[in-house]
Amino acid sequence: MAIVLLWLFITLKVPEEIEDVQNVVTILWGTGHAQWEGCLRNLAFASNPLSTWEPAWLTVGITSVSRQGQSGLLDTLASLYHASSIAEQKRITVLVHLADSDSTWLRKTVLHISSLYSSQILTGQLLLIHAPSDAYLTVNNDQSELSQGQMYSKQNVDHAFLMSFATKLSTYFLLIEDDVFCAPNFVTHIHSKVINRKPHTWVLLEFSNMGFLGKLFHNRDLPLLARFLLLFHKERPLDWLIPHFRILLDQQNPILCRPFLFYHRLAHFTFENKTLTAQEKNPHSPDVLPGAVFTDMRHSAVHSPQEAYTMDESFFWTYNVTTGNYWIVILNHPANLHRVQVRTGSIMDGKHILEKGQVELGYKPDGEPPNCTHFILLGRLVQGQMDQIVLKSVGYQVSCVKLAVNAKQAGGLMIRHIYLWEGDALNGEVNQSYGI
Repeated sequence: MAIVLLWLFITLKVPEEIEDVQNVVTILWGTGHAQWEGCLRNLAFASNPLSTWEPAWLTVGITSVSRQGQSGLLDTLASLYHASSIAEQKRITVLVHLADSDSTWLRKTVLHISSLYSSQILTGQLLLIHAPSDAYLTVNNDQSELSQGQMYSKQNVDHAFLMSFATKLSTYFLLIEDDVFCAPNFVTHIHSKVINRKPHTWVLLEFSNMGFLGKLFHNRDLPLLARFLLLFHKERPLDWLIPHFRILLDQQNPILCRPFLFYHRLAHFTFENKTLTAQEKNPHSPDVLPGAVFTDMRHSAVHSPQEAYTMDESFFWTYNVTTGNYWIVILNHPANLHRVQVRTGSIMDGKHILEKGQVELGYKPDGEPPNCTHFILLGRLVQGQMDQIVLKSVGYQVSCVKLAVNAKQAGGLMIRHIYLWEGDALNGEVNQSYGI
């Protein structure tokens, strides 16, 4: 009875000052000539140019605000399009809500995006929208004056605008954030999961276990979700409200779709070489040593073995782990290693660690493709982790770093990262820690 009453309350009693959020959203049309063309208020699809376009299969929704010295949104768009084939891009509409009142940032962002993605904008595959400050009648829209408690209130309203606008753009709606990487061919993988769920009903499919990242909805549910967010925008953060909305629509348990397809960035990432520039690199950060990565474990295209050797939060995933399996990086040039760190398993719940494994250092590469002809043991993993300083006598002229599996294990294996530090190795004792 309580759920029914709450449902009626959400449906019928929406705050009057922002009853129709779709009517206050402005479309920003960017061009390569650094112009804004048109601000459409009172948006109605009957008279909107969008009404002439065929609805997409999937809308990817992003809300973004300015962050000092960061270009997360541009990197996210680059990742999104880099991870999608031309055929996949034709099935999606990317909807970006620029939810900041800073006119300088807004203009700069629109012009930058429109110069990079003018073809996607002109074909309707990329839409930039903005809700003006006077639409936020109950929320302070000035980012510099928001308290921590007010941040999630504005975030909820931002996403209510985003979702309301997206209602008629497609069949499904995917919510991501403006600081993420997307797994290759994520559109195809999501489509496969949706097809496999039929004829079972669902409200929310989750392609990430981080906050509200990677959440998939039916577009038909977006108007109600937008009203729900507006009604409780001051009460709870977005990542708390979404699960409760799912329960209200009678999906009691979360549906996690593995392997996950979206993950937050940890550092600046370049798609050409996946390296940090010398100016950006922290002196305590691992070194990016060029090399080729190989494994004899079967894996999908979503999380390849190379993903464990990057500076972001991507990872390698496999369901097939048996004694003698290995993951190896063969360096382009021998290195003097100072430290090696291995992290396996989910950072959230500690599952999918390598239960029994060890790290070996290899020397004297030979053959085509080259492989090391001599290996020595550096150390064994403890609870799936290792962080070890390398003795100078061992770390000199290393050409291979291999993670070897010592026992068959059931379930999946996640290798979050294998980091290498180059430099003067210590002559003293080995120091090892096991913290995650």
